Amino acid sequence: MAQLTLRGMHKRYGDTHIIKGIDLDVRDGEFLVFVGPSGCGKTTTLRMIAGLEDISEGELQIDGQRANDLRPADRGAAMVFQSYALYPHMTVAENMGFALKMAGVPKAEREAQVRRTADTLRLTELLDRRPAQLSGGQRQRVAIGRAIVRKPKVFLFDEPLSNLDASLRVDMRIELARLHKQLGATMIYVTHDQTEAMTLGDRIAVFHQGRIEQIGSPLSLYERPATTFVASFIGSPRINLIPHPEADAPAAYRQLWDSLSATLPAQTHTIGIRPEHLQLADPHQAGIPAQVELAEHLGDITLIHARVEGLAGTVVLKLGEAGRHLSHGAALQLAVQTAHVHGFDAAGQRLAD
Repeated sequence: MAQLTLRGMHKRYGDTHIIKGIDLDVRDGEFLVFVGPSGCGKTTTLRMIAGLEDISEGELQIDGQRANDLRPADRGAAMVFQSYALYPHMTVAENMGFALKMAGVPKAEREAQVRRTADTLRLTELLDRRPAQLSGGQRQRVAIGRAIVRKPKVFLFDEPLSNLDASLRVDMRIELARLHKQLGATMIYVTHDQTEAMTLGDRIAVFHQGRIEQIGSPLSLYERPATTFVASFIGSPRINLIPHPEADAPAAYRQLWDSLSATLPAQTHTIGIRPEHLQLADPHQAGIPAQVELAEHLGDITLIHARVEGLAGTVVLKLGEAGRHLSHGAALQLAVQTAHVHGFDAAGQRLAD
């Protein structure tokens, strides 16, 4: 296990500034997830930690030791790649033990370590197979096993589940959570999938344009997003972001804004409200008039995309039984849960509650 410290870290490729000053403390034994859209700098940061990319400016410490100039093999980090990177001509056992063989570990010790790791990952019956004989999920477990046998201080995962289908991704998320609990290891995990981030991470670092926009527990990011970017990136379905209406906006739009902004500061420029906090008004009360554009009936819930006159785009409601009968064109009366609104200023920054 390890503690990592990143201070003022930058990465430049010539005139292109990729990482723009990252400060981060990774706790011993935690599962930290880097999440963000493609090109935001999360994988580049992971590769700088691994030693696969030079650090242009700033400092990386691993367990208090400056690691900027250490070779990748000397950093105590093991990286698991998206592509698995298994040797096709080697068996599972040979793939898992290859790094130990290169390090000169005696054969008997090497085989014992591989077998212990295979037991942990439920790979024992597959040790004599080659990668072509394995499913995608099994190959990924072999890649993880190859990292485990090295007994690294920190595991670095670079979008390891993105090549798997949806059901396998769920299975592997469960496997990784179990593995983290069993090993108690420090893990940093890169993904663009916010569902993976929310379900796996002790904490999540949200990357945006080469910076960390916010870091915190999954629930803290969901319930108190620091910016409109974090608010819109974390959560599925996405949050509704309502901009301040112009003076001549239609009455329904102004009514929606007035209902949402009742408890927010006067300088509020944009209001966020999660789909589960927009509701249908009580039949005996007047609400905000809207019309159904699309109803997604998903079994236990229904997602309603509703049009409010004057508002660009639609608002989304997440409904239970009340949404089952709704379809395109239906007239609605909306109500809002004002206790759950988020106010942001003109720069997209959260306003004090």
